[in-house]
Amino acid sequence: MDFNQSAEDNLFDRARIIGKPHVRIDGTLKVMGCAPYAYERHDVAADQLVGYPLCATIAKGRITHMDASAARAAPGVVSVVTTLEIEPLDRSENNVARLFGGDKIAHYHQAIAVVVAETLEQARSAAALIDVSYQQEQGIFDLEAAWEKLDNTGEPLSDVGDVDAAFQTAAFTLDEVYRTASQSHAMMEPHASIVDWSDGGQMTVWTSNQMIEMNKQALATSFNLDPDTIRVESPYIGGGFGGKLWLRADAVLAALGSRASGRPVKLALPRPLVFNNATHRSGTIQRLRIAADAQGKIIAFDHAAVSHTLPGGSGENPVNQTRTFYAGASRRVAHQPVEMDLPESADMRAPGEASGLAVLEIAMDEMAQKLEMDPVEFRILNDTQVDPEDPSKPFSDRHYVECLRQGAAAFGWEARNRSPGEKREGEWLIGYGMAGAYRGAPTLDSGARVRLQDGRLIVETDMTDIGTGSYTILAQTAAETMGIELDAVEVRLGNSAYPISSGSGGQFGATSSTAGVYAACLALQEQIAKRLGVEKPRFENSRVLAVDTDLALADVANGEELVAEDTIHFGDFKDDMQIGTFGAHFIEVGVHAYTGETRVRRMLAVCDAGRILNPITARSQVLGGMTMGVGAALSEGLTVDLERGFFVNHDLASYEVAVHADIPEQEVIFLDTTDAASSPLKAKGVGELGICGVAAAIANAVYNATGVRVREYPITLDRMIDQLPEAGRSAIL
Repeated sequence: MDFNQSAEDNLFDRARIIGKPHVRIDGTLKVMGCAPYAYERHDVAADQLVGYPLCATIAKGRITHMDASAARAAPGVVSVVTTLEIEPLDRSENNVARLFGGDKIAHYHQAIAVVVAETLEQARSAAALIDVSYQQEQGIFDLEAAWEKLDNTGEPLSDVGDVDAAFQTAAFTLDEVYRTASQSHAMMEPHASIVDWSDGGQMTVWTSNQMIEMNKQALATSFNLDPDTIRVESPYIGGGFGGKLWLRADAVLAALGSRASGRPVKLALPRPLVFNNATHRSGTIQRLRIAADAQGKIIAFDHAAVSHTLPGGSGENPVNQTRTFYAGASRRVAHQPVEMDLPESADMRAPGEASGLAVLEIAMDEMAQKLEMDPVEFRILNDTQVDPEDPSKPFSDRHYVECLRQGAAAFGWEARNRSPGEKREGEWLIGYGMAGAYRGAPTLDSGARVRLQDGRLIVETDMTDIGTGSYTILAQTAAETMGIELDAVEVRLGNSAYPISSGSGGQFGATSSTAGVYAACLALQEQIAKRLGVEKPRFENSRVLAVDTDLALADVANGEELVAEDTIHFGDFKDDMQIGTFGAHFIEVGVHAYTGETRVRRMLAVCDAGRILNPITARSQVLGGMTMGVGAALSEGLTVDLERGFFVNHDLASYEVAVHADIPEQEVIFLDTTDAASSPLKAKGVGELGICGVAAAIANAVYNATGVRVREYPITLDRMIDQLPEAGRSAIL
C-alpha cells in the first residue's frame, strides 16, 4: 500500500476502538510473570548451557597474551572462545564498536572471551581464571579538555541568514555554555540472548532487541552468513530506550559459544557491562547564543556543540531542534563529534533532542528573564508555523501554542514567583519552571500479515514491544479496520519469520507499524470482496455488508484460513513539509534552603502528537519520559575515570536513576488533534516527546525557587550550595 498523499476522512475519524482507552492485552502475562523474556526461554531449546563474558580491563591497546587453559580445565566448563582465536568480526553499518575478534582493544570492557559451562556460577568462576596481558596505549577520555582545544566545532550543519550581523544589532543577547552528562539506558532487563547454532548451519536467536530485521542482517554480516539461515525472536523486551536497537555482544558471544560447544547457549551481560560494553548517551558541551529585538522577537540563534564518540561514530547531536523549533531569520548550528576512547555512544531516548532541549529551553528561560517577559509568552511570541530555514515548507500540523496556553492554565502558572525566592514553606524554597518540547515524527515502511480463522484474526509482524503497548495498539488497529471486537484479535510480534516492520525506536514505531497492519487488513478486505464477488463491502459488527450481502465474517471462508500481507510505503510528499510533535512541561520543585536538595513536587505535560491511539499506553509513555527527565536533571550522570577510561559508576547502586520516591504527582494532557500527513491513522509517535524539555523545566524551576542558575547537569548539591540565598548560606554555616 502506498501512502502518497495526506489521509482524507476515513474510518478512524469515527473510531470505536482506536483512540479509546484499553488496558494492555499483554499486561496480565507480565504481572503474572508469564511473559517470556530472552534469558527465560527455557523451553525453546533443550540442554542449554550458560555463557559468561570476559571483558578488557584497559581502554586502549592490544592483547599480547591470553592463557585459557585453567578455565578450560575448570569444573563444568564445556568450551572457551577467546578473541585471539577469532578474526575480527565484520561490523554492520549500525555498529561503531567492534564486538569481538582480534587483539585490538578500542574501549574498556570490550568483550575478549566467552566461557561456556553447565551453570552460571561455573562459567563466571572459570572466566576469572583466564590470564590476559596487555600492551596499553594512552587514550583520550576528557571531553572538557577536548572542548578547550577546539578552534571551532566543525562545518555548520546549517547557516541561514546573517548571524553575526544580527548579534551586532540585537537589543538583547545571550551567550552561555551548558553541559549535559553522559547517561546510561539503565533498562531493567539487561542485554540477553539464547543462541542455538549447534550444528553450524541454521542459527536461531532468542534475544532482547528492538529491531528484528536489522539484528538479523547484522548477525549475517558479523558471521558472513546468508540471512535466510538466521531466525531471530524477541517477543518481549524489558526496556530498551535505544540501547537494544543494534546488535550487541550478548548475541555474538552466545553464538560463538553455541558453535564451539555444539549446544544452545544463553548469555546475559552483567550490569557493569551494560554500562561499559554496550552503549550510552554521550555527554555534551554546548555554547548557545540567542539574539532578540526590543520586542522580544528572536532574530538569531548560534548553537555549537561537541560530544564524544569512538572513531566512525556520530555522537550525540544536540543542535538539530534549534534549527526548527522557534522562529528567527538567522541561525547557525554546528556539532562536532570528538573521537575519544570511551565506550560506544549511540541512540538513547530522544537522541539529540533530550540533550539539546535541556540546553535550549534553559536559554529561552534566560532570554525571557533578560526581556522581563513571561517565559510562556516569550515562547508564544516566537512560535512558527513554517520551517524557519525554509519558510516555503510548512509544519503539517503544529499546536505548540495551545500546549503552552493549556498547560499554563491547568498548572496555575500565574501563581509562580515573579522574582526568585519569593515563595517558601518552612525550610523549602518553592519554584515553578516550564519548558517546551519538540521531537520529529518520522515514519518507516512497515509490513504485516493477517490470518482470518473462523472469525478470529491473527496479526503477524516482526514489530517489537519494548513496554510501549505495541500488542495493544496493533490489535486495536486490526479490530477497527476489520469491524470486529478487540478480543477477537491475536497479535504475534518479534519474529523474523513475520513480515518486516519498522521496529521500535526513533518515535516511529507506533505510527509506522499500525499503518502496516492497516495495509494488511485492507489487503484482506480486498481478498474477501473478490471471494464474495462484491464491491466496496463494509466490515461492521463482525459481518461483511454490501448490496445483497450480509454475512458473518466467520462464515466467509467456510472453515478455510484466509491470509493477506502488505507493507505501507510512505511517499516522498512528506518532504515538502515539517512533521513533528510538540509539548509543554510545567514543574514545581522544592529546594531546601540550607542544603540545596531538590525535590520535584508536581509535573504536568501537555502533548500535541496527532491522534492518540490509546490514551492509557500513550500516557504511560509520557510518564516514563518525564521520569527519565527527572533523573537526567537531578541525579543521572556517568562519571569517567580520566586515567583509565571507563565509567566508574557502572551499576544501579551508584548510577542513580529516578525511583518511586523521586516522582510526585504527574499529569498528562493530550490535545485532540490529527495529522493527516503522518499516516492513514493520522497519528504520530509520543514515546520520546515525554522526555524532551523535562530537565530544563526542572532547572528553570530551581532558578525560580532560588535565583541560582545551574547550567550543568545533573543539578547536584555541589553545583548550587555555594550560590544559595544569603539566608540559607548563613544558616548552614
